[in-house]
Amino acid sequence: MPTISVDKARLFEALGQDYTTEEFDELCFDFGIELDEDTSLSQRPIINGKQEPPQLKIEIPANRYDMLCFEGISLMLNIFRGKRASPDYRLVAPPKGEIQTINVSKETARIRPYVAGAVLRNINFTKESYDSFIALQDKLHQNLARQRSLVAIGTHDLDTIEGPFTYEALPPGDIDFVPLNQSRSMTAVELMDFYRGDRHLSRYLPIIRDSPVYPVIFDSKRTVCSMPPIINGNHSKITLSTRNVFVDMTATDPTKLEICLNVLVSMFSQHLEEPFTVEPVNIVSPHNRQSRYTPDLTPRETQAEVSYINNCCGLSLTPSDICSLLKRMSYAASPSRVSPDLIEVHVPPTRADVLHQADIMEDVAIAYGFNKLPRSFPSESGTIAQPLMINKLSDIVRLEAAMAGWSEVMPLILCSHDENFAWLNRKDDGRTAVRLANPKTAEYQVVRTSLLPGLLKTIRENKHHSVPMKVFEVSDVAFKDMDLERKSRNERHFAAAWYGKSSGFEVVHGLMDRIMLMLKSAFVTSEEGLQAKGIEEAAYWIEEVDDPTFFPGHAAAIHVRIEGKEQVIGVFGILHPTVLEKFELRYPVSTLELNIAVFL
Repeated sequence: MPTISVDKARLFEALGQDYTTEEFDELCFDFGIELDEDTSLSQRPIINGKQEPPQLKIEIPANRYDMLCFEGISLMLNIFRGKRASPDYRLVAPPKGEIQTINVSKETARIRPYVAGAVLRNINFTKESYDSFIALQDKLHQNLARQRSLVAIGTHDLDTIEGPFTYEALPPGDIDFVPLNQSRSMTAVELMDFYRGDRHLSRYLPIIRDSPVYPVIFDSKRTVCSMPPIINGNHSKITLSTRNVFVDMTATDPTKLEICLNVLVSMFSQHLEEPFTVEPVNIVSPHNRQSRYTPDLTPRETQAEVSYINNCCGLSLTPSDICSLLKRMSYAASPSRVSPDLIEVHVPPTRADVLHQADIMEDVAIAYGFNKLPRSFPSESGTIAQPLMINKLSDIVRLEAAMAGWSEVMPLILCSHDENFAWLNRKDDGRTAVRLANPKTAEYQVVRTSLLPGLLKTIRENKHHSVPMKVFEVSDVAFKDMDLERKSRNERHFAAAWYGKSSGFEVVHGLMDRIMLMLKSAFVTSEEGLQAKGIEEAAYWIEEVDDPTFFPGHAAAIHVRIEGKEQVIGVFGILHPTVLEKFELRYPVSTLELNIAVFL
């Protein structure tokens, strides 16, 4: 979870009350956050000749993006304590009546297709609020925006630039401006080379480096405001004296874009002369049907069942009681006129994490008090769960292999491309394996299509143990499937490997016979509720197969016939010497792999 450091004295001043460390820790627990450290109890560093003021380091749940700054923490705690009402976020027209506009070029679809904006008018920055403003942008970049790959935030002094603005995608050589905190102008090509060794910005360069066009935002005079997601222009740099802030955000994910914008402007709108007001920006983007006014600060309307909340919490709250508790969590709620079992809930624009009535139920429990909830098990369960059929089947296979004297292993599901193909003497047709777009190491390039690489690597790393070794795994492999919405599918496989001074072919063959026999028995007797049509008449047999993974003449395919449909579900045999050489194994290895999902 993210950890936010806030000035202790400043936070207590905002809360209107001083707390001991134990009292504040209790408050944090009651609200569902956690006090990680109070630095007033330890030695603090000396900064610019002065000792750092006492800090409170608070762990924030990963879903509470609105609490990633001082403003969010103080606001939510004050609402929770009943010291202030929930804010009413509003969009207001600019003083001169002309809303700022961002015109989007269709070329941006090649690089970062989405953009949004807002204006914070008449903001009053202090040193602390300015630092918090910058820090919140960094937190959003690192967490929700996934290191700026999904969303990039730009903030500008509106008094130094002039709309309407344009969002374009241009060749790197055509972009020329003075980057933030620099004194000389440089092209985008020079800029990418200049920041190659920068400790902070170098990590973002690969996001657009290889693109033929780079995104750039201009004002009406063609002054560069920013080149997202790398850096802003120095011309529109915000300072402590900035009074009007223009916010631009570009993204590859429209949902994350709206969340980041709503959180940023909502939290810092409390520093405006007219608190909790935001000026919208007109986005003109007809080519991808994204023309709209941003941000949208309208509360989301949803419903929650009173019976569901009470069943989950073990309580007997009335609709009015629940509405009062939700008010402490910054919701607006009222009993429904349609049904006495429903409440109408208005979710604030800062709470993008509220997706289901389960989230509302959790906030009711927090407002009621976790320590006050009944400790007895509820008379009626609010949840229903049972094992998946594929997992029941896997447990049967796992148990049979273990009772036969084989040891289960659990390798990683990612492996290198060579381990999955070349080392097994298999060719990649480009339509089989799911590749990682940005693998961090050569070891993790593809999602495995076979369990064999993991078994063989496990044996390799345990060669110092006595032989024979008998290992197995029951787990998923993945394949590309362009007919499915997610373009991939999982298969549950069983695989086993024998490593010893003899081939062990007959041992692996015996294990296969045992597994197939017990699978049929499990279905015939409906063990663990397993059911499959025509399993009583099912049959299996083996046929010799020419597979380059195995020694010629020492491999067989496993065939099954279920409901009159014949199919090959696996293969077993003695591995080819070249495979053993690749995996650095000096003794023979016999392996078995089959797809057990076909039995369901």
